[in-house]
Amino acid sequence: MVKQDLIDSCPVRFFDAAACGGLKSGQMGLVTSKKGLGKTSVLVQFGIDALLHDRHLVHVSFDQHSSNVIAWYDNVLAEICKKKNISDYDELADSIIRDRTILNFNQEAFTLPKVIRTMGALKEGGIKVSAVIIDGLDLRKVPAEDIAEVSDFVVKEGLSVWFSDTNEGASLKDTVSPDLEKYFSQVAHIAPKNDGVYLQVFKADGKVADGIEVKLDAKTMLMTKK
Repeated sequence: MVKQDLIDSCPVRFFDAAACGGLKSGQMGLVTSKKGLGKTSVLVQFGIDALLHDRHLVHVSFDQHSSNVIAWYDNVLAEICKKKNISDYDELADSIIRDRTILNFNQEAFTLPKVIRTMGALKEGGIKVSAVIIDGLDLRKVPAEDIAEVSDFVVKEGLSVWFSDTNEGASLKDTVSPDLEKYFSQVAHIAPKNDGVYLQVFKADGKVADGIEVKLDAKTMLMTKK
């Protein structure tokens, strides 16, 4: 029951309500912002939601050490539990995090096709991955054919994959290039406004979304109601 309460109150529910149900199996999503504004926190919220739904999650980081990624999950999950006044945090966290695999790569030496092969190896080893986070990748250095290969794999395996990219674009066309945008069903951008920080949804379920926003708590960076 505690787990279901966490699912129902997970910050990602605010995103789902704003973005046509959120990211679905067989789809890829992209979160962008300028450096240091909260991309990893948002991606970790998506990752925790996948874990709460008993999906095996692989978090791939290209710019952070594994210990830093673990700290992000600990901090975000603790904040979510705090809002629900859950006392047995450690036991609950252990039951959730056991289905998470963290991989740390250098983009100069490890390409997206190699990430796909790693997913295949995990599957052969008995781990059925169903959700993936790819954080810290510089999309300007990624060939479109690599994204296309990942997209084909995602559809074939029924995965859901969230990417992040550092970008200050204030619209869909400025956030991601047209040759890559077509592969992403969801595109959202983190930007500050006078009354706080918002996750601006530029694309939802494959369609351009104009003016949809999800507010982020200024202290915790959790998605919240306006």
